[in-house]
Amino acid sequence: MQLAIEVLVLLQLIGFAALFGGLIVQARSTEPEVNAAMVYGALTQLLTGIALLVIGKVGGEPVNWVPISIKTVITLFLVLITFRNRRFLSIPRGLWALLTGLTLVNAALGVLWA
Repeated sequence: MQLAIEVLVLLQLIGFAALFGGLIVQARSTEPEVNAAMVYGALTQLLTGIALLVIGKVGGEPVNWVPISIKTVITLFLVLITFRNRRFLSIPRGLWALLTGLTLVNAALGVLWA
């Protein structure tokens, strides 16, 4: 069980790296866009987060629902926004900043809110 948790945490980190890396690549672009790394990174974070929750719940560990709920809502919002804006050639700079901010807040909640 511990190995499965560690693999899922690794996949969660890879999802964050893909999402954040995709955002950083667009930082210097005059017309930022939603790239595939952002979409798949956000989706990976959502799926691995749900899998970690299920494994923790099945394992009988106590669950703190407040941070999990907030992280799930933020991640679901990131997934929806990236999927929705994938079809456009460019996104507004404000939307790029929102995606970047939410990605960092999501990571900070996962690391700091224990």
